[in-house]
Amino acid sequence: METTYQKTPIGIAKIVGDKNGIQSVSILDDDTISDELLNSEIPECLLDCVTQLEEYFKSERASFNLTVNPKGTSFQKKVWKSLLQIPYGKTTSYLEQSKALGDMKAIRAVASANGKNPLWIIIPCHRVIGSDGSLTGYAGKIWRKKWLLEHENPVKQQSLF
Repeated sequence: METTYQKTPIGIAKIVGDKNGIQSVSILDDDTISDELLNSEIPECLLDCVTQLEEYFKSERASFNLTVNPKGTSFQKKVWKSLLQIPYGKTTSYLEQSKALGDMKAIRAVASANGKNPLWIIIPCHRVIGSDGSLTGYAGKIWRKKWLLEHENPVKQQSLF
């Protein structure tokens, strides 16, 4: 398994994977990663992920084209796969996601699976919000969820004329 670190506007991304795909992308809460690690050579198997994340943060990419290999139960993988159906710049609720998966009573299990998503940003769990529009339930902290949603759907200034 290979690991690399990447600076992003919301923290240091830790990217883990191998020739079988990207296993995890997480954002670290601390800045204790040394410059040596941040500037080390990126393993070949992680290069596409690093490039695509850079493009995403520059608003040059709305979807990812990567081989992913997240570790999880079959139910979690089913939930994570459903997250890929949420278009860039759009949101859905946990209830709507549960309904789309065929069981609106599974809302807590769906929310729990979202919270265990190992591929932040790549599998867009940040696009799932509360039924009332609230920014609830994000393992990466609510301020990051807000940042990502605003990044994907910036407020456009309307012209007066």
